[in-house]
Amino acid sequence: MTKISIKETQNPTILKFEFADFITQNESFEFKNIDEAKSSPLAQQLFYLPFVKTIYISGNFIAIEKYSIVEWEDVKDAVAEQIEKFVNDGGIIITPDENKTKKQPITVYGETTPNPAALKFVVSRMLTKNAIEFKNIDQTAASPLAKELFKFPYVKEVFIDENYISVTKYEINEWQEITLEIRSFIKQYIENGGTVLDENFIEAVTAEENTKAKEFNNLDVTSQQIINILEEYVKPAVQADGGNIAFDSYNEADKTVKVILQGACSGCPSSTFTLKSGIENMLKSMLNDEGIKVEAINA
Repeated sequence: MTKISIKETQNPTILKFEFADFITQNESFEFKNIDEAKSSPLAQQLFYLPFVKTIYISGNFIAIEKYSIVEWEDVKDAVAEQIEKFVNDGGIIITPDENKTKKQPITVYGETTPNPAALKFVVSRMLTKNAIEFKNIDQTAASPLAKELFKFPYVKEVFIDENYISVTKYEINEWQEITLEIRSFIKQYIENGGTVLDENFIEAVTAEENTKAKEFNNLDVTSQQIINILEEYVKPAVQADGGNIAFDSYNEADKTVKVILQGACSGCPSSTFTLKSGIENMLKSMLNDEGIKVEAINA
């Protein structure tokens, strides 16, 4: 039996009616009237209520925006009961699209990172060969998945590399409150054929990698050695913690190495110091130069 939970939103005219499970396949719907709601028999029924202005269906909830002719306090329980009855009687929320890609079963699990604000979601298949970081939704043209994740109010940053997605959260929620929701969303999104990274972006990154290779050949010998050490000894350990590290520059005059921290490492209270001292000691030892200093930059 389906049971609906009623949740307030920041907009007093909009109320969320939440289900225990997801009701859409990594899609969001917005209906302004009964004609627009042809793909949702439930939404069409709800539009018979005179106070319903707009209906949103996404993830595990239906959100309804009302006209001012009623107060939610007077009608919310009746709306919840109507939704429950419709679903429990076998009603269809969203008509399935037969042209949809067949499911590709995967597993997703969460791993803690040294950064308490970041969690690493490991997927049972390769996602990309090129690490990419998104600081906000405006940067997500290359990743429809990242764009969807930013629609969760607690998601601050998203980092995607190899077979995992690192999500950095705001402080408003604890991980135990949101981990299951994010994990379930990522699993369902990928299983239903959602695009993680756009192929055009991959081609652009490949071209960028070729440019970097040419730039590498133009660097001084010490810079080349530093890059090789970072790639071989440091990056694998950092990636295991849901982050990434990239060489920025080497100043031969004062022997300062600048590295860029991404993903779970970016903004981590302990990682800047730990990585800085760890890399610094490693470079001093492997390059046999005690004068080397490392500066860590958060991307």
